[in-house]
Amino acid sequence: MIETIGISYQNFDRCFDEFVSAGALSREEKAKKLLSQVDILSKTENGMAYLYEKSPELDKAGIFENSSWSDPKRLTPSLVKGTLTAGYPAFAMEILSELRMLAYAKGEHENALDVKSARDYLEEVIVQNLEFAFQELTEETRLAIPEQNIKKIYNLFKLLIEEADLRGIKGKLAEELRLVCEQRPIVTQKTRNLIDLADKKFELDETKEEDHALLFFINAIKSPSHFTKSRPSIEEYESLIGNLSETDLMKEINELGTFMRMTGLASQYQAIMLLHVCEAKPELIGDVLALEDRGRAELAKHRDFVIKLIQEIVSGDCYYCIYGLSRMLRKGLFSRKAVRASINNIRMVNINSHVENRILKSQTKPGKQVSAKQYLIAATFQVLGQPLGIGQGNNATCQSARGISMWSQHAPAKLVNKIITVASQNNLIMRFENTELESNKLAKGLIDKLDYNLDAVSAVLVPHLDKIYNEMMRRASGRFEDPHKWVNPALYGEWMQVGFASAYSYLSNSIQDYRGFIRLFYATFHLDYNGGKRMVYPNPIGIFITSKSGAMLGFHAISLLRIARDPEGEMRAYFLNPNNEGRQNWGQDIKPSVHGFNERHGESSLPFKQLAARVYAFHFNILEAKSHTGEVPEKDIDEIEDLAKESWGKSYNWSNQKKQW
Repeated sequence: MIETIGISYQNFDRCFDEFVSAGALSREEKAKKLLSQVDILSKTENGMAYLYEKSPELDKAGIFENSSWSDPKRLTPSLVKGTLTAGYPAFAMEILSELRMLAYAKGEHENALDVKSARDYLEEVIVQNLEFAFQELTEETRLAIPEQNIKKIYNLFKLLIEEADLRGIKGKLAEELRLVCEQRPIVTQKTRNLIDLADKKFELDETKEEDHALLFFINAIKSPSHFTKSRPSIEEYESLIGNLSETDLMKEINELGTFMRMTGLASQYQAIMLLHVCEAKPELIGDVLALEDRGRAELAKHRDFVIKLIQEIVSGDCYYCIYGLSRMLRKGLFSRKAVRASINNIRMVNINSHVENRILKSQTKPGKQVSAKQYLIAATFQVLGQPLGIGQGNNATCQSARGISMWSQHAPAKLVNKIITVASQNNLIMRFENTELESNKLAKGLIDKLDYNLDAVSAVLVPHLDKIYNEMMRRASGRFEDPHKWVNPALYGEWMQVGFASAYSYLSNSIQDYRGFIRLFYATFHLDYNGGKRMVYPNPIGIFITSKSGAMLGFHAISLLRIARDPEGEMRAYFLNPNNEGRQNWGQDIKPSVHGFNERHGESSLPFKQLAARVYAFHFNILEAKSHTGEVPEKDIDEIEDLAKESWGKSYNWSNQKKQW
């Protein structure tokens, strides 16, 4: 074995020397051979350490030239996991990149990247990949990575943790949890996995300020109340709360409700408490659900029905939905006759076997005593209560996710009826221009294989919505305009405005009359230039997604929700980004925020100008918007046009030809 390891080092050194001395014609081939040796050495801890020692030389020799890793300032921590799971050769390049960054962080390698920036980057990488750092993979990650690569990744993170100065990691993890929870995602398994790992691996002291924030999130799901500090089993807690005094019971209930209200995370203990009060003290249900006056009034009107739903759906294995149910009551959804009737109908649905399989696949840790119907109804509560917590998972289905969110906000009974239809029939029919489109008779949509990191409602609906959307786009193509002009109203509903503006020309693959487009965008949405009219319904807008460096990545669908001034008086756009995470870096210092600027849970926001610089399509009121277009300041349009041309605009030709919007 020792002899084999020695040979590996010799092979690496030989390949490295050949790479350094290679000419332009053979350099790519020599780089591939060198990366194959990197892959071999990364199998052992000693081999990884040797690669770390060599990382400055590899960097200087140009191993990263003309690659995605060429500029360390532009690297994004959130992308590391995807590259590590992608396999060779990107896998080997990512390993070298992290080792190079470690050398920067320790000041052992001169580069334009300073020590603090490199250290911050590594801390963020570790926070985003705690399951690798702690060698406790989720089932999802384990299935995504070839077994032979798992050990290599473990070796990398072991070295990073041992060698790097990671004093800030606990603070970064707490901040990550805070900002994720601020968005109130429906799928919370990643958040709960992070909390589990932090609980197992960090020694935390509640008397230390730097540990306090992290302990808050651990307590939220592990011990959210006085009588759960010892983390009793479900059976022990059930027995315990049955013997509490009225004072202790109320204190316990209030503590459970406070954690859920502050984080959006329910716990198993809260489920047991909710079932207990439904049976023994129904007058306390509102306290367990942390309801305010409006929610309590709603509960009082429909208490018997709500109790029936709780007893049928909630359990120690099915409790994530408690927050969604609380939000439904706060919004008064049970008082809407059509919603109440549709929720009652879904209780009686016979779920198709194929749909049942999709539902169960969407559950990371299926409960032993939980049926697919329970999961589906629980997810329905979440989707109706948290319409801005919907995400598309790792699927190219932003339009479908956007639709589910819109229906949840403005046509909830329509949404539940779609759920019932697909759940029972594994099929869906929607109308497009006097033609009925039946999903089971259509070709595949945008996705070949569904990623099941979704809520159960999305797992049921998205495969069908995706095929119908794709067919609508196919039928509307070839009309020399953006097909979304016709598809959006057909897919989402009649509340879409008839007018449609797109700066992107499908016919010429160019940008046309951009200044007129931005002027119309202002006149439609900006409160200072549209007569002060506020938005009534979400507007499905198309944006250019850009990288951290501002480079064009592709098209994306979001929902513009509202326009308002932020606490600093700046006009701001608030929107739903269904891409799982509302915080991104779009380059040019355009970084959507999810907290701190009066965002509601689930919203992302940007200054109005910054969002305008990424928009390429939206709907508008033909009769109203044009009357305000002349008022928009030219300096604002100049600024937005510069941002556009210096980022995604580099991918297109630009035409000044005027359009009739």
